[in-house]
Amino acid sequence: MKVTVDSRAPGASQVDLLAVPIAADEARRSRLAPRLAAIDRAMGGAIATVVASGDFSGKAGQQVLVYPDRRRKAKRLLLLGLGDARIDAEALRTATGSAVARAVAARSTRIAVVVPPIGAGTDPEAAQALAEGAVLAGYRFDAYREANDETSRVAAVTLLVGRGQNLRASREAARRGVTIAESQNVARELSNQPSNILSPEQLAREARKIAREVGLRIRVLGVPELLRRKMGAILAVGGGSSRPPRLVALEYSPKRATQGARPVCIVGKGITFDSGGISIKPAQGMEEMKHDMSGAATVLGVLRACALLELPTPVVGVIGAAENLPSGTAYRPGDIVTAASGKTIEVLNTDAEGRVVLADALHYAKTEYDPCAIVDLATLTGACVVALGRWATGLFGSHAGLVETIRAAGETTGECAWPMPLFDGHKREIRSEVADIKNTGGRQAGASTAAAFLSHFVGDAPWAHLDIAGTAWTTSPPGGYQPRGATGVGVRLLVEVLRHWDASKLASPGSGVLAGAAPPS
Repeated sequence: MKVTVDSRAPGASQVDLLAVPIAADEARRSRLAPRLAAIDRAMGGAIATVVASGDFSGKAGQQVLVYPDRRRKAKRLLLLGLGDARIDAEALRTATGSAVARAVAARSTRIAVVVPPIGAGTDPEAAQALAEGAVLAGYRFDAYREANDETSRVAAVTLLVGRGQNLRASREAARRGVTIAESQNVARELSNQPSNILSPEQLAREARKIAREVGLRIRVLGVPELLRRKMGAILAVGGGSSRPPRLVALEYSPKRATQGARPVCIVGKGITFDSGGISIKPAQGMEEMKHDMSGAATVLGVLRACALLELPTPVVGVIGAAENLPSGTAYRPGDIVTAASGKTIEVLNTDAEGRVVLADALHYAKTEYDPCAIVDLATLTGACVVALGRWATGLFGSHAGLVETIRAAGETTGECAWPMPLFDGHKREIRSEVADIKNTGGRQAGASTAAAFLSHFVGDAPWAHLDIAGTAWTTSPPGGYQPRGATGVGVRLLVEVLRHWDASKLASPGSGVLAGAAPPS
């Protein structure tokens, strides 16, 4: 999909569909606002007629499709409601995503979207959000379908900025939005791949391909190197499969990096299929476990975007990839495995495998790169799905400043990350009587005890953990720009964090619940 920004009048755009986002307060006025009145005149009074009829009130999600007379350059006019609330980036993503979806249904290949004024100096942010929504809405996972109808795709989207809006800055912002959304689509595509195609080895190959395309350094550790480094945790989880595990590290170094700048490490869980192992999962829904490598997919999307956007901060991505299957060589409940850090882990449930793989991946990130901060993403716990559903990612951490930075970025990007507690009691819950720690703390506070397990492998580095179990894929698409399947969650969120990264804010540790304070007993 080609996304461009233009300053031509909407009525002069010769397109299959012209989309006009309209806020509810604009639709309620007795007379159309000047920006809408100009479009209305060019479209033969179509907007005024629809508003006056009461068929369009501007409420969020509302759509009205109008066919102007043949003298108009736009074949279709789509009115999109933005609602009563303050128009933010997420509303714009959803609006342009809806426009693309409607265009696909009408087999329209060229569309234009009017960029609404959302406040002084915010034109570039609006253009970025609209570009993201268009590219994300244009994604479909159809590589394995025989009937692949390319004519149903939108080929070109033009964002139309009005008089007085910053055209140059809007074009730059739209290019940034396209890059970020395409990187999120890369993550979606990887997560959607069936597990018979995407093994740990193939995931490493895909990482190599991305690294070559955008200029990243890459290391791939196979079984001999994992053995040499005594990574007993990832080897244990991958031991039941005929397709052995891999550890992948990608390095992005800015061209003009500050000398001595320490990288931010992004660590992803890459379980390419999770049967649960010996503690096998129920059959219903098991096909969704191809998405258990969504954290790894996000890491690849983030590193791709960092390189293409030439961000000023060095970033390292680390992926622990394995397949969790039952067999005669699989690890068992009751086993004690030794991680690369030297810590011993009592295995109570082989379906709590993601944290075990991350134990070695986090230790590798910490010891190999001496990062200024570590952020991990993992489809880690069903408990987080119970707590937050599909509406938010669970956010845990050892540093309140880092946690708040990620939370705020979630507001900006529409990828909500909700702070969750990490108490000393949660850490006590995973102590083992026969090893240093155990890989599950039981049913109570399962998301928090899983985060407590991970905290053992990050040392003193500021660290945040994103439990994306509820947000990494969807079987009930909300509409807008998200189709069924993988979401690529975390790409927009972490790119936003890294675009505005300020390591000086990590100088002093945070305090309070997020940093591990204990609640009253």
